[in-house]
Amino acid sequence: MNKPLEAVREPAVEIRFGQVGLAQVRIRTTDAGVILDELTGRVASAPQFFERTAVCLDLSALEKEPTASDMRGVFDAVRRAGMLAVGLAHGTQAVDTLARSLDVPVLTQFRVQGKAAPVQPPPPVKEVPKAAPPPVEAPVLHPPSLMQHQPVRSGQRVYARNSDLVVTATVGAGAEVIADGCVHIYGTLRGRAVAGARGEVTARVFCQEFHAELISIAGVFRVFETLPPELAGKPVQAWLDGDDLRFARIGG
Repeated sequence: MNKPLEAVREPAVEIRFGQVGLAQVRIRTTDAGVILDELTGRVASAPQFFERTAVCLDLSALEKEPTASDMRGVFDAVRRAGMLAVGLAHGTQAVDTLARSLDVPVLTQFRVQGKAAPVQPPPPVKEVPKAAPPPVEAPVLHPPSLMQHQPVRSGQRVYARNSDLVVTATVGAGAEVIADGCVHIYGTLRGRAVAGARGEVTARVFCQEFHAELISIAGVFRVFETLPPELAGKPVQAWLDGDDLRFARIGG
């Protein structure tokens, strides 16, 4: 008698790559006490955003390479302040080595401010014979903007990968709209808007009526307590100026 075929089992795990919201914490010291004091104040100022939130540590502002012992103290201080440090921002080979010592990942989607390289004089120009003009290449077509015509409600997230995001409705409190390019909201923004999610520093956020909980561009963010109160309810754009997040009224 033939044995019945075993039922096909579903795999125990399934791996998918998706957009995960992480805050970036750039540290300028490895003094755990100083970090604990400052982060505790930040968490207390906006607990709904920062309490138990996952963060990535950026070490690029440190004057010298930290040791694994230094960073264990930093990780502990971040945890005691109420946040959860889950990895290091990609920077140098030393950061990669340090991450291995700490048994944490290196998160490459975060932009790290590098040190300026010395300016080298240009090489002498050599005379070269004129070559035939290259063939005309077909224009590169970029992905169209993702259109969102329905309201984005609390707890919902809309992500435009490799493109801009255009929202023609309201983004409610507790909702999140994310784009690798710019975010355009032709309605009221009461939730979070994240532009340049993969590090595009020229990305911008535009909204018709500004009541944002959080604005982030290429990893640089500000929460509602630090947003300009005089812009509340106004049409606003936000952009990066170096490492500073700027805001201005549209048409003002």
